[in-house]
Amino acid sequence: MTQAATEALTIAEAAGRAGVSTHTLRYYERIGALRERPERDPSGHRRYTERDLSWIVLLTRLRATGMPIATMLRYAELARAGTATAAERKALLLNHRAEVAAHVEQLQRDLAMIDYKIEIYDDIERERIGPDA
Repeated sequence: MTQAATEALTIAEAAGRAGVSTHTLRYYERIGALRERPERDPSGHRRYTERDLSWIVLLTRLRATGMPIATMLRYAELARAGTATAAERKALLLNHRAEVAAHVEQLQRDLAMIDYKIEIYDDIERERIGPDA
């Protein structure tokens, strides 16, 4: 085992630092979403490096923004292929960014509607209580 592997994180430590469950880490590994399979210690336990952790955080954020698993898998496949796929990875992220931006704009419109309705109820409460209250 390499020096880096002996300093690596256990699955529980990596999960805690990335804010995911150990089940999620095993799932990402099983479906091929990780950039690299984590190394194993002599007893067979997974050991995650800081590079692995950075990738897991990226996956978590992509998923939180609604990126489909299939797209995440494609991104991982491209990343494993090296720098020759940088343009394709960038295009994938630009496309996803546009989708996220459109979703944020829709959420802002939805939030404005909620704020409008709250203002109506504030007005109703003020009228019911009266100006001298």
